[in-house]
Amino acid sequence: MEEDEFFENEMAMDSVEANAIEDMDEDNYADPLSGTVVGLVQDHYTKASTARETEEKRWVQAYRNYRGLYGPDVQFTSTEKSRVFVKVTKTKVLAAYGQIVDVLFGNSKFPITVDPTTLPEGVADSVFFESNDDMRKAKEEFGAEDMQLKPGETVIDLQERLASSKNKLAPVADILEEGNGRTATEITIHPAMISAKKMEKKIHDQLEESNANKQLRVAAFECALFGTGVMKGPFAVDKEYPKYEEGEYKPNIKTVPQTSSVSIWNFYPDPDAANMDEAEYVIERHKMSRTQIRALKRRPFFRKNAIDTAVNMGESYTKEWWEQAMEDDSNESKAERYEVLEFWGNVDVEVLEGHDVDIPKELEDLDQVSVNIWVCNGQVLRLVMNPFTPTLIPYYAVPYEVSPYSLFGVGIAENMDDTQTLMNGFMRMAVDNAALSGNMIIEVDETNLTPGQDLSVYPGKVFRRQGGAPGQAIFGTKFPNVSNENMQMFDKARVLSDESTGFPSFAHGQTGVSGVGRTASGISMLMSAANGSIRNVVKNVDDYLLGPLAKAFFNFNMQFDYDEDIKGDLDVKARGTESLMANEVRSQRLMQFLQVVQNPVLAPFAKMDYIIREIAKSMELDPDKLVNSMSDATVQAEMLKKWQEANPPEPQPEAPGQPQGGPAGAQAGDPTGAGGGTIGTGSVPTPGEPGFSANTGQGAA
Repeated sequence: MEEDEFFENEMAMDSVEANAIEDMDEDNYADPLSGTVVGLVQDHYTKASTARETEEKRWVQAYRNYRGLYGPDVQFTSTEKSRVFVKVTKTKVLAAYGQIVDVLFGNSKFPITVDPTTLPEGVADSVFFESNDDMRKAKEEFGAEDMQLKPGETVIDLQERLASSKNKLAPVADILEEGNGRTATEITIHPAMISAKKMEKKIHDQLEESNANKQLRVAAFECALFGTGVMKGPFAVDKEYPKYEEGEYKPNIKTVPQTSSVSIWNFYPDPDAANMDEAEYVIERHKMSRTQIRALKRRPFFRKNAIDTAVNMGESYTKEWWEQAMEDDSNESKAERYEVLEFWGNVDVEVLEGHDVDIPKELEDLDQVSVNIWVCNGQVLRLVMNPFTPTLIPYYAVPYEVSPYSLFGVGIAENMDDTQTLMNGFMRMAVDNAALSGNMIIEVDETNLTPGQDLSVYPGKVFRRQGGAPGQAIFGTKFPNVSNENMQMFDKARVLSDESTGFPSFAHGQTGVSGVGRTASGISMLMSAANGSIRNVVKNVDDYLLGPLAKAFFNFNMQFDYDEDIKGDLDVKARGTESLMANEVRSQRLMQFLQVVQNPVLAPFAKMDYIIREIAKSMELDPDKLVNSMSDATVQAEMLKKWQEANPPEPQPEAPGQPQGGPAGAQAGDPTGAGGGTIGTGSVPTPGEPGFSANTGQGAA
């Protein structure tokens, strides 16, 4: 981005967010207008926190099962010695997380595409240029730059742009044609597709610069473990690019969209909403150090004096009950941090009017408007109008399994909570029984032994008996071993965990698969069936996370980016589900289809440019660097044809002394090897044929 474009973007963003409350006076530590706003945010936070207590208990239990920790509700009897915890939940969660990540990043980029809509508005879908003498003459007369159809420009726009010269407009109307091609020499371009692919590359570049890969992996992990993953964005941030001029550090500062993951524990949505589209507000709870909260002063529209006031009031972070339950150290300690609440949602217009916030004219007639509020220690750190157009709450919550009556989903750990409890119980019983049956119980009749002896038992131990005492003095008792029965119940519980989670054990490395899974085709069918559950999860990721996030980036670029080449009537789509088809299978099917359309009768009906691009994608190659457009392919084919005409292949001379053809009577299909037709020893003579030399036993005297 050029320097002047950067400042234009800065001014555009500032104008959108200019409706914010002003900072307080330096010597005024009491903000008389903050009470209403802080009270509003605190009320919403308390309501959301109370409503999700049941969810928090489920998450804590899921975390304990993942870590292999027993909760306080598990009581052991005095006779139970084993405390073993079989962490099958961890294996299942990591397997689900790994499959989600493999699908999302299998092609080394986000599964997000931008395509033109079915009927693009304001831009031609396809434009055809006749590559004849008139076209070349028009290019020479107008110039190559004038004749190019710019991305986002229609044919009518091009004609109007060239209408300044009346003598030049007439031939242009004859050259440019919209619709189906009429001759084989026409060259086709797709302005809508050009804009779409430029926008797609722009979004991918922005996601890479914001380190979205790492953030999405964090959200995918919490989605598999707790049932819900959360991300937020995009937000305009100033990113520093290192640059040195004459030994002096002069970095380039560029405003770019940034995205981040949000921990499910710090996410407090509207409790009455079943999904993010219905949410009236969202509150994010931040745990900030003194340095982090002071760094907010460098961000736009944060009130510096209010931040200093909040810092001077001291640390205010209080640990929630679930934070103490998840800590390995049971010692309670106060965190030296600040609790900052970030509010995104709708508030009544009267609240903003009481804080001297200028409401845009187009929003004055509304009863409520969308705002962003930051509060800490009773101070309003920031209060601005929602800068996004169209208005949205920039949080995206994706459920692992959709709960029809809650915004939060159901994860792997919750699905197998009961089976994990059963596996732990049967394993503890098996271990305790093995310990009991593996040690012999000694019974001693002390009346037959000399008093004062050490009764410990070890190999070579000698016990002294009373003189003349009858009967046996030491008896050994062995208890029966029932560990096998307990382990059978354990295995049954593990099978039930496969059923409850939809992740069979063979899908994540279990050996000893029998039955159908013994063959390659059998295990392939089993793996294909096992992908059914993960297919639903990836579809949720597409619908609840990648799709809305990509559309938010699209709207951000349409609103703040002044590059006209990326704008148009476009549609953003998430393609995570399509990544489930292995690249090898997809490539194989494309190659088979390519062989089918080699038929001259079918070739005109195939979009060869699309087929070649998809083959390159299935091989994880960049089609933009490898595949020519239709116009470039036409030019290159014409160049190749002319080169072949100018350089015809020379006939190969025959070697001197080479006989012209085979000897007289030679046959090309002769299998004996004697006639020059087939190289080799020929077929073996059978009994009764000439040349058969084996002893058949006939003719013996």
